[in-house]
Amino acid sequence: MGIFKAYDIRGIYKEELTEEIAERIGYFLPQVIGGKKIAVGHDMRHSSDRLRDALISGLTKAGATVYDVGLISTPMINFAVANYNLDGGVQITASHNAAKYNGFKVNKKLAQPVGYDMGLNKVEELVKSNEKVIEKEIGDVKKLDILDDYIALVKSFLKSDKKFHIAIDAGNGMAGYTVPKILKDNNISYDGLYMELDGNFPNHEANPLKDENLVDIKKMVDKGDYDFGIAFDGDADRIMFIDEKGNNIPADIITAMIGEWFVENGHDGVLYDVRSTEMIKEAVERRGGHSYLCMVGHAYFKKLLREKDAFFGGELAGHFYFKENFYTDSGVIMLMKMVNFLTEKGKPLSELVLPYRKYFQSGEINSKVEDKDAKIEEIAELYKEGRQLRVDGLTVIYDKWWFNLRKSNTEPLLRLCLEADTEELVREKIEKLLKEIRKYRG
Repeated sequence: MGIFKAYDIRGIYKEELTEEIAERIGYFLPQVIGGKKIAVGHDMRHSSDRLRDALISGLTKAGATVYDVGLISTPMINFAVANYNLDGGVQITASHNAAKYNGFKVNKKLAQPVGYDMGLNKVEELVKSNEKVIEKEIGDVKKLDILDDYIALVKSFLKSDKKFHIAIDAGNGMAGYTVPKILKDNNISYDGLYMELDGNFPNHEANPLKDENLVDIKKMVDKGDYDFGIAFDGDADRIMFIDEKGNNIPADIITAMIGEWFVENGHDGVLYDVRSTEMIKEAVERRGGHSYLCMVGHAYFKKLLREKDAFFGGELAGHFYFKENFYTDSGVIMLMKMVNFLTEKGKPLSELVLPYRKYFQSGEINSKVEDKDAKIEEIAELYKEGRQLRVDGLTVIYDKWWFNLRKSNTEPLLRLCLEADTEELVREKIEKLLKEIRKYRG
């Protein structure tokens, strides 16, 4: 089934993800996560209520006790499971995808992720089976209000008493609901863009990784008097930063800067994904810390962060992970950490990031390739003189440049990222690599 992805379950509502499928997912889920105390939350999408009802129907028919935590951001489902010692949780969301999509992000005890190779594959097999959904035993549904406890947790990360004025673009997603409540009664004042919940996303796609979705917040910061700006994705687990001059800062640069700061303050272990700048490794290790390369995707990061007992992790997409937050990600906790960092350093964000903008990057470039595995092996042979890693796809490292080539999990695409010492070298190597990747081999 195409809706079962590497990190979650996601598809077009009514076409790929129906109420019947949602009920079957709920029915079989307790078998996979190994328990029957399960939290269920949802975002503001128009289909979320119906999918919630169907999912809960399946869960209760399987005898589960459902804790309905209501309208929440995705980081809050992790909090619900870990804080209240539940067996698992499901957040109904399609993150940054368009309004026609919806899906489920699943975790188990201690907010451990359930990705495809961590259990969703078994759910898929059971959903596709001929086993019928019958009422085995009567499960219960309990309302659980977690908002006040969650706000208290997030506020506990704010150590600064300095006043900050920031700009926020919530993208009509869940940050517009949760962040104002978190920022109430502290020293962070804000002006907001698109704070109203709207599952149609009328202003722009709720994906802050794309530059076109940051145009409005960059203009707002550039014209105003702000310490910095931030933009969230639809379910508020990702965050991107804009400096006080209106320039966006790639999330891997933030990871390098904040990761080094954590190590300076005695906290070891920083994770980064295969697309991210080499500056992360350099910055962390020059302070005596350890860095770890990870596969792209929140399920893999949460798993490896726990395995390494690492303090912090950051993905290029804007996920930031914290050991202190049950080894899970949170955009708003990253906001609190940034305020603490700027307070301690006493300099503007634009100045602080400059030393980390050492290398030049291509960004992620997609190429349509039918036999993705064969093409990766072909490229590996062509570039065999470089040092090769197979953490996620193929990474090849040279003295002055490196590249990563990995498969899309959902499309016939290969994704290429390249970093080099100079812009000229980036252009030269990208041109050559794309010719090889896009060359048909009959």
